[in-house]
Amino acid sequence: MADQMQWTNALSTRPSLEAAVADVVQRARSSLTAPADLGLVFISSAFTSEYSRLMPLLAEKLSVPVLIGCSGGGVIGTSSWGQTQELEAEPALCLTLAHLPGVNVQAFHVVTEKLPDLDGPPNAWIDLTGVPPSPTPQFILLSDSFSSGIIDLLQGLDYAYPGSVKVGAQASGGGIGGSIGLFCNDRLYREGTVGLALSGNIVLETIVAQGCRPIGKPYQVTKGERNIILELDEQVPLVVLRDLIANLSEEDRILAQHFLFVGVAMDEFKQDLQQGDFLIRNILGVEPSAGAIAINDYVRPGQRLQFHLRDAKSSAEDLEFLLLRYQQQVSTPNAFGAFMFSCMGRGEGLYGKPNFDSQIFQRYLNDIPLTGFFCGGEIGPVGGSTFLHNYTSVFGICRETESGE
Repeated sequence: MADQMQWTNALSTRPSLEAAVADVVQRARSSLTAPADLGLVFISSAFTSEYSRLMPLLAEKLSVPVLIGCSGGGVIGTSSWGQTQELEAEPALCLTLAHLPGVNVQAFHVVTEKLPDLDGPPNAWIDLTGVPPSPTPQFILLSDSFSSGIIDLLQGLDYAYPGSVKVGAQASGGGIGGSIGLFCNDRLYREGTVGLALSGNIVLETIVAQGCRPIGKPYQVTKGERNIILELDEQVPLVVLRDLIANLSEEDRILAQHFLFVGVAMDEFKQDLQQGDFLIRNILGVEPSAGAIAINDYVRPGQRLQFHLRDAKSSAEDLEFLLLRYQQQVSTPNAFGAFMFSCMGRGEGLYGKPNFDSQIFQRYLNDIPLTGFFCGGEIGPVGGSTFLHNYTSVFGICRETESGE
């Protein structure tokens, strides 16, 4: 019998870190029938004062060649009764172990101060990570929440590894300014990014659910400067927006007061724009005298924008739409594991009930073990480039390569 992929995870809610570590190691190891090549660990911010103890405790009970992880505002994994759970704001620890025949697994840690110049050669980024560009690696990235370097890192990795998929998230701590933990092999880091590069017999596919629905119609930026929209379809942006809101239903007008966003079309040539075609960005403010609108991204003339709304219903429908599309496009049943990186602004606070996004995911892709955490910012591709998102659930689905891939 051929050596098969194995991926298992265990989630513990034991309030003692020793007990939680013993629990997840015992359960995860008992599910594997071959040695683990990779471990991933996610720990809730309820254990903030004990991050430094995590890797030594794991090392006592577990031997795995590569182990990375981080802290989160909540933890996602498989409970002792076999159900996927999203545990928010309580002590929780999740350990994932994987046996990955034919996959090269490599971990790295980079800090912002060492990032190469974006105008430099791609080799500088390859030297930074130590990851060869061939065979094409797939990246899992776990970053601190405070440095601005993650945007440059994503651009640099897209430049140096253009065919690679990158997913991940920013670690989160307990509340505003809470300390975070990044784990790479036996080390605890407080800053930078820990990364995992997977190459060989593995494909990483993504679903980036930004949780919004478009309203009105697409407009073209006819004048813009840095992150400020000065003209839409040669009209004053604020006037365009007011006219749009005036024609909404009363329910949507109320939503627009608090949950209005801009979607930037990622394909300049696609005519029939729909959900998934936009990069969702926050509106930072308006300049009433000029009628301009500022967003948290650069704009340029020629770009197409569409206003979007977000609420629990839109968020659920968006994820269902993307999962259905994925299910129709990918006929291969050989997925063996998946990641879920979800914004702390989603979860029970958005939906009013627990385990919402993970249950929708499992409805479409059942029997795939899901691991992840609630984060401060989510990393995933839209339109072929990798971005940092907010209010998003990013899924990374791991499957074996097929002949010809």
